[in-house]
Amino acid sequence: MPPEGRCFFGEFTMCGIVGLFLKDSRLEPQLGALLTQMLITMTDRGPDSAGIAIYSGEQEDKTKLTLQSETPETSFEDLAARLGAPLGIPVDVRVKSTHAVVTLPAGQTAAARAVLTDIDPSLRVMSRGDSIEIYKEVGLPKNVAARFEIEKMRGTHGIGHTRMATESAVTTMGAHPFNTGDDQCLVHNGSLSNHNSLRRKLRREGIHIETENDTEVGAAYLTWKMQNGATLGEALQSSLEDLDGFFTFVVGTKDGFGVLRDPIACKPAVMAETDQYVAFGSEYRALVDLPGIEAARVWEPEPATVYFWSHNAAPTSSEKAA
Repeated sequence: MPPEGRCFFGEFTMCGIVGLFLKDSRLEPQLGALLTQMLITMTDRGPDSAGIAIYSGEQEDKTKLTLQSETPETSFEDLAARLGAPLGIPVDVRVKSTHAVVTLPAGQTAAARAVLTDIDPSLRVMSRGDSIEIYKEVGLPKNVAARFEIEKMRGTHGIGHTRMATESAVTTMGAHPFNTGDDQCLVHNGSLSNHNSLRRKLRREGIHIETENDTEVGAAYLTWKMQNGATLGEALQSSLEDLDGFFTFVVGTKDGFGVLRDPIACKPAVMAETDQYVAFGSEYRALVDLPGIEAARVWEPEPATVYFWSHNAAPTSSEKAA
């Protein structure tokens, strides 16, 4: 029998989420490898597409755009010069398969996006921010991770997603994570039933939304709330009133990551914490190969409860939503 108050069909919901927040800096060189293994373990929950957000630390006075192209051999050719010249700034471009990480002076992402639209409208912005890089494509998680050599990446924290599409087409732009604010991204297991009306409202408020995916609306909603002065915790709590449907959210920020399940909590979730890390998985098997997992505190996140871990605050915090 399912736990009291939980939906039986929650045992059969798909899409897989993983997340890893490192407390111990000695593990940072292993972040990509650990997240890759966690993501591959969730393949049967979502074989359509996969994506990972890696937070790799800031460079002083620098910011980044992660771009994607269906024709990288032409779109990325001489991109540094084509982008830097009209902006009058130094630009560095690092190509990884169908993605490229563009490093710019701080404060230049909006101007760069405008120029990118002119020089190559086919270029798609996967992420923007001082620390975040997002890599996502259609395909099995192991193939997506290998394409971008995620195993070799180091960082402080990251989140990932394997998708079984239910709300929109299987495309790169429909894959998670979704980035709608600087260094902010969201992965989601579930379905938001009021995403169409909310998308129209957010666009009227000037929030940029590119796809018809309900998860991007969830991410954009949190961005909008925080642009209007809410903390991430307050934005997540407001979502319990403003978003209709069933969901488990994992949100990445520059400083850490947050977790929220809807009040019914149909979508599966498990967390583990040690002195070295905090980990999230849709199922426990995503966590079993983490170092020291046998001694971890393992629990199921409570419904309608905001959890957040930050490198710039107390190691853990949670607040029961009203």
